[in-house]
Amino acid sequence: MAEIQIFWDPQGIALDSLGNKRLQRITDGDTPYVEMGIRMLSIDTPEVHYPGSSNPARYDEKLAELGHWLEQGHAPVSDELAAHLQPRLASGSAGTLQRAQGDAATDHFQTLLDERLTKPSGRKRSVYLHTGDEPFDQYGRLLAYMAPAYSSEERAAMSPMERATFNLLMVDSGWAAPFPIYPSLPRYRDLVLLQGCARAACEGGRGAWADALMLTGYEFRMCVRMWEVTRRLVAGQRLSSSERGSWATRYCVDMTTRAIHEPGDYLRVAPYNRIFIWPKDVPEAVGRLNLLPG
Repeated sequence: MAEIQIFWDPQGIALDSLGNKRLQRITDGDTPYVEMGIRMLSIDTPEVHYPGSSNPARYDEKLAELGHWLEQGHAPVSDELAAHLQPRLASGSAGTLQRAQGDAATDHFQTLLDERLTKPSGRKRSVYLHTGDEPFDQYGRLLAYMAPAYSSEERAAMSPMERATFNLLMVDSGWAAPFPIYPSLPRYRDLVLLQGCARAACEGGRGAWADALMLTGYEFRMCVRMWEVTRRLVAGQRLSSSERGSWATRYCVDMTTRAIHEPGDYLRVAPYNRIFIWPKDVPEAVGRLNLLPG
């Protein structure tokens, strides 16, 4: 029997079990560098690959079918949400539009990288990363805010927007929707900037917001799940209440009123005022953020 008297069993995240990581190099006997994906915090761009590695355009027909079911009242959603989604899905090209906007968002992000990471001398800057309260997602990606690595002298002479993170710049362009999720929220002054940029982009019709039939990335993913739930209902399957509502899982908070709404009622909050919360985090968030019933 071992003589060790301390027992500790951390859950941890086994990154290799969540996706292969390419070894880049080592710098000494205990410091390897590996390739790792980053999920940019508090933003959500239109999908290029969803579900899985599928092209969203492959879901045009299914989402048009969901639009018909919404019109007929077969989907387990409120009338308000059905009225919002139905014309976007009935167009027959919801997936194609999602993919096209996803490609445009990718191109704009690349442009931002080329512009912001190039010094006046032509040399490339490094990037600065700041993680949220939860450093990794379920896919092993680092959850972070990313910005050009400016010197302290440069930052002192720059406005908040001039030294903005790429996360904020994508929202400001309209090619990303704001998507803050508790507990990895921006600090107050950054949340104010995020809300202001998101509102200007949304109301000004920038980027993806220019198309009246656009779906945010999280709405597109929600509709794919909603199609599957409604398909089963239309086929006559009996579903539990949790199964019927499985298309929407995150609660939505209005950052201007502190009102918290059920997952299916996110539409009651303007897109630029939304904060999302997973069900498991609601009890803690209600106390820490002093939330009110929606």
